[in-house]
Amino acid sequence: MWCGLAPARAIGCVARGWGQWAVRAADNAGSRRAREWVVVRVRRTLSVLGQIRHFVMMPEINTDHLDEQQVQLLAEMCILIDENDNKIGAETKKNCHLNENIDKGCFTNTCCSHPLSNPDELEENDALGVKRAAQRRLKAELGIPLEQVPPEEINYLTRIYYKAQSDGIWGEHEIDYILFVRKNVTLNPDPNEIKSYCYVSKEELKELLKKAANGEIKITPWFQIIAETFLFKWWDNLNHLNQFVDREKIHRM
Repeated sequence: MWCGLAPARAIGCVARGWGQWAVRAADNAGSRRAREWVVVRVRRTLSVLGQIRHFVMMPEINTDHLDEQQVQLLAEMCILIDENDNKIGAETKKNCHLNENIDKGCFTNTCCSHPLSNPDELEENDALGVKRAAQRRLKAELGIPLEQVPPEEINYLTRIYYKAQSDGIWGEHEIDYILFVRKNVTLNPDPNEIKSYCYVSKEELKELLKKAANGEIKITPWFQIIAETFLFKWWDNLNHLNQFVDREKIHRM
């Protein structure tokens, strides 16, 4: 999710990771108001577990350092799909990622999560299940009240096929739904989800990407792909996003 201060300043970033929350570009850890644009990336996980199991032995993941909330999140049942976004099963978030935390300490779009394998979030009509998942995770990660982001105000643009390996075992393999919301929201981030955050203008985001290229900061690989491929084109047309709506095509990156 990207949050902006106004249509001309429509992007914000978050450093994700379980750990202590250090606010960036904010005075204190109280409630925040984020204005105008919110973009959410919600992912459905491709079934690659069977392929992985043929080549490596599944390790035992030590969760002793995680708190109860984090362990519960790893047990959530995600939706398994094929490469054309057809549901073929369900699996725990832990087994989908095989990692206690992917890309921690990186700047990224603020809200990244999965719809769960339950009736409410399996609803395919108008991507309603994905929108409900986005609403749920905006509340869980950023503390945005549910009533501020009802599913009917969440706009579904398109889908992106994404795959990234963190190392020889851990990684992500998923189809991402790109969702937009335009309205004022109240922020109260969960320190278990958000390490720091800041609001940036378009030019400030370009500088952020340059710093990442120079190794001064880290950004997630999916944010890099979206920024380089789609983001600035969308940003230049915030009042005319309908031209980019494509719910048939899956952009394979």
